[in-house]
Amino acid sequence: MTLKIVGFAGSLRTASYNKKLLRVAAAKANALGVAFEEIDLSGVPLYNEDVERVGFPVAVQKMREAIAAADGVIVATPEYNYSVSCVTKNAIDWASRNPNVFTGKTVAIMGASAGGFATVRAQAAIRPILASVDALVLPTPEVRVSKAGDAFDADGALKDAALDGAVGKLVARLVSEIQIRKAGK
Repeated sequence: MTLKIVGFAGSLRTASYNKKLLRVAAAKANALGVAFEEIDLSGVPLYNEDVERVGFPVAVQKMREAIAAADGVIVATPEYNYSVSCVTKNAIDWASRNPNVFTGKTVAIMGASAGGFATVRAQAAIRPILASVDALVLPTPEVRVSKAGDAFDADGALKDAALDGAVGKLVARLVSEIQIRKAGK
């Protein structure tokens, strides 16, 4: 049975560095024989409990179904004002509603930022958020791309071999952890 990983970038910008980083991770997953699906968050509205009571909007339902059907999740988050983007947090908020589709999911986090400090604070902020929704967050390896405007080539590949290798290690660790959890069931 083929493992399936889904991922989303916490940025809506078409040329988002985090979408590029997520696509690097997707290629690494595919090279390991793992199916990868990128979740588009552009149609996901801001969380509103009144809307939830009526029913999940279509984009939210699609996101929730993708996460529920996946063996693992990769979150690529930018850093805005020393924390996670509202897009990242909003996706987690919608996904955690009853039923919480993050429960027991193995999650890898990474991020890219135009700044020199990368996404250190965003990744520190997202860990307790994901833990609060019962996700199993990988502690390492940490993938943080700084000065992301110069980090990718014209085809979206990482220029730095060490960073590219770190993404590969993160994806391999995610796959390994998923396999260990599946074997233990």
